[in-house]
Amino acid sequence: MDNLINSPVKHWCEFEFISKTVKNPNIHIKGNYSYYSAYWDQGFERCVVRYLHDKPATVEKPIDQLHIGNFVCFGAECAVMMGGNQLHRTDWISAFPFDTRSFVPAGDTVIGDGCWIGSRAMIMQGVKLGEGAVVATGAVVTKDVPPYAVVGGVPAQIIKYRFPEEDIKKLLSLKLYDLDEKQFLKMREQLQTDDVASLVNFISNL
Repeated sequence: MDNLINSPVKHWCEFEFISKTVKNPNIHIKGNYSYYSAYWDQGFERCVVRYLHDKPATVEKPIDQLHIGNFVCFGAECAVMMGGNQLHRTDWISAFPFDTRSFVPAGDTVIGDGCWIGSRAMIMQGVKLGEGAVVATGAVVTKDVPPYAVVGGVPAQIIKYRFPEEDIKKLLSLKLYDLDEKQFLKMREQLQTDDVASLVNFISNL
């Protein structure tokens, strides 16, 4: 793996590159650079992903899947809730899980490329975060988040978009995160600015 993260951050935080540690067959990770920071609390798979067993899904027993893009940043103590309704039916008289008949799947959860999930934020079941979305610290995300939106609050609402609409369209059209990782890393200087036009020009000359 290329030495992507230089040590200015190493004095205050440690990183777990989750593609190297996650074993659950129901968690699908794209690429090598998504990370969980401050993993002193026992690590990503144990502490961040909740209610997702490591048994393969079957037709008889479907299991909602978790899909994680590349270059995703997970803040300390954030949580991704899985397990559908976790056997609790609020439309029944009792929400107590007497048996498995009460289970309702929520659908797959998708965390797009380049997202940043702040510390102690919670992503609820079946939610899809678009490319480059940012979730503020402590937010509870209950519905899909558009690409490059910043959301916060309980339940999370859109606070703003990171870039103008035309720039977001350009970024999505580039399919940045489908590039070979080595090519992507060549763009570090361009990626560390807000100059979308410069990035477009750089990619056109790759």
